[in-house]
Amino acid sequence: MSSEAATPTGPVPPPPPDASFASDNTAGVAPAVMAALAEANTAAAGAYGDDPWSEELGTRFGELLGRPVEVLACWGGTGANVVGLASLLGSWQAVICAESAHLVTDECGAPARFTGALFLTDPGEDGKLTPAAVERRLEWLGDQHHPQPGVVSISQVTELGTVYTPAEIAALADAAHAAGMHLHLDGARIANALAATGTDLRTMVADTGVDVLTWGATKNGAMYGEAVVLLRPELAPHARFVRKQAGQLPSKARFVAAQMLALLDGDRWLEHAEHANAMAHLLADRVRDVQGVRLAREPEANAVFVHLPHDAIAPLREWSFFWDWDEAEGLVRWMTHFATRPEDVERFVAGVEAFVGQR
Repeated sequence: MSSEAATPTGPVPPPPPDASFASDNTAGVAPAVMAALAEANTAAAGAYGDDPWSEELGTRFGELLGRPVEVLACWGGTGANVVGLASLLGSWQAVICAESAHLVTDECGAPARFTGALFLTDPGEDGKLTPAAVERRLEWLGDQHHPQPGVVSISQVTELGTVYTPAEIAALADAAHAAGMHLHLDGARIANALAATGTDLRTMVADTGVDVLTWGATKNGAMYGEAVVLLRPELAPHARFVRKQAGQLPSKARFVAAQMLALLDGDRWLEHAEHANAMAHLLADRVRDVQGVRLAREPEANAVFVHLPHDAIAPLREWSFFWDWDEAEGLVRWMTHFATRPEDVERFVAGVEAFVGQR
């Protein structure tokens, strides 16, 4: 939006940055992904995943994870989470997750609608579940009058921008498996978590005991599409039927697989995430000394959470849109992505200085 509608209190702001800091979903499509889509469009191919691209995608994930896996391409993140969870759950069961989990707060109730399961939430610690939190939710286990905990679900990166270590994930997997449950990992930003920790996918996911992974592509350079990766396919023999019933089976699945292969080629997906994380750290470093700005926490991946004066939020947001996180606390979230440039950061910081500084 035009800066003319808002009133800066400090220096006159520049035009808003070309990049949005509202979400990593606002970025366009990576050039390599566009090229892969064009290449996949040159001839006919089998439908519904019966194509060379989809077959290769399964092979590539098997190599990354060090074991045979089943990979189901889906249209988007909510649908992929639905497929992953519904493949593991009965309608009498429950999901244990953080109260901030995307599954609960931002998917319009789709996981509950499709699974019939109850969602048992815990406040968490900076968005993270702990084994103790899981154990607190096991009091109903074995009692026929209550929903039975069946899945522990975590987000990596969490909705609060924090990152689980492999040791933390392994501890949750142990707690879940000891109680006869499965561990689902919502990996919409799994690449950012790997970049933040310097860890590979096998170490963070397969070796820790994750049973089902939702692998995110859209926030990291794809046009659309996410993958459900079944690390123990025998746990979900009906997953393909669930995907079809949930409307998540793309008829031309090769176009989803081609995008993901382009991201995996040459570790492009990790390079994208490393860049996004670096831009978040740059943004945090540039605003930390601006009067009126208080970092809620140091960024761990590609999210920057800050407290702002209440009267500065609306004018700044009108100049360059972003989302409130906790309106009462003046807490907002700024996101970076693979296409964020240093000059975008600098221009956004100039706007922060103009609308927030010197208040």
